Amino acid sequence: MFRILAIIVFLVTPFLLIQREVKAQVQGVPVVHKYSVVEGEEDRLFFPSFVWTDPVSKEVYVIDGRSRIIIYTQDFFPLFTLDRRKGIDSPQGLTLDPEGNLYVAQSATKENPRHRISVFNACLKWVRDIYLEGFEGADSFNPHRLAMDGSGNIYVAGAYFPGVLLIDKQGRLLDVISPEEDGRRVKLNYVSVDGEGRIYLVSEEMGHIYVYDKTRKFLFKFGRKGGSTGKLSRPMAVGVDDLRGWIYVLDYMRHTVSVYDRDGNYMFEFGGLGLAAGWFQYPRDISVDASGRILVADTFNNRVEVYLPED
Repeated sequence: MFRILAIIVFLVTPFLLIQREVKAQVQGVPVVHKYSVVEGEEDRLFFPSFVWTDPVSKEVYVIDGRSRIIIYTQDFFPLFTLDRRKGIDSPQGLTLDPEGNLYVAQSATKENPRHRISVFNACLKWVRDIYLEGFEGADSFNPHRLAMDGSGNIYVAGAYFPGVLLIDKQGRLLDVISPEEDGRRVKLNYVSVDGEGRIYLVSEEMGHIYVYDKTRKFLFKFGRKGGSTGKLSRPMAVGVDDLRGWIYVLDYMRHTVSVYDRDGNYMFEFGGLGLAAGWFQYPRDISVDASGRILVADTFNNRVEVYLPED
């Protein structure tokens, strides 16, 4: 019923999708820019910082600078917006469980001075808040990105915290993954889980991606710190194409997406600094859906860019 009502709302809602197919900006790159999404349910997107596709419903979730979560169909028809009126005031990242319950990482605000994960049911009604406790640094831990594994447990990456938490859906701490380099724990800013359960941790600080299997056994790391082609200046996010095995790493400062094979070997990059379709301006997040479609939160261009690999 909720989805039917949402579609009715869409029929009377302004919606803008700029359709334009262009090659990615590097000669020979096997990725095509399909279109840009600039309109939300009520008005234009404003500094989108998060994009994610639910593998079950195929719906797309976008967080923008107006502290709202905009939910689209896979074709970017806007369905619903969660905002302050519905319990969202500082969203950072989110994930869904198979039952449709929504988990939203939220930073502290004046009205709610504790960092938390807010839980909403399948009808998008607030149920409860989870406050993370029981580990060193819990008092200042600010949840930033969430990812759910096949067992329904949630990985939580903080805002540049030395480790990623694993909690169950009730908020009980199960484990902390803390990669180390040069005798110290590395600060992490992003976590993602692919279709096989492999876990990807991003360190903007080190310019590295750390890869673990579904049992949390370390496999390898990849990425080279730097500001030129084939290197990572400020990696912010990772998306994985389960069909091709390609790993996409979003670089905020170089305004590019670097593409690696399943073993972490560099292949190519696309994007670059610019305003036109196919270019980026300080992008913040990336997601890859079940068909291999690549979605990028192109923050300072106020849009979501959609790409598709060429077969």
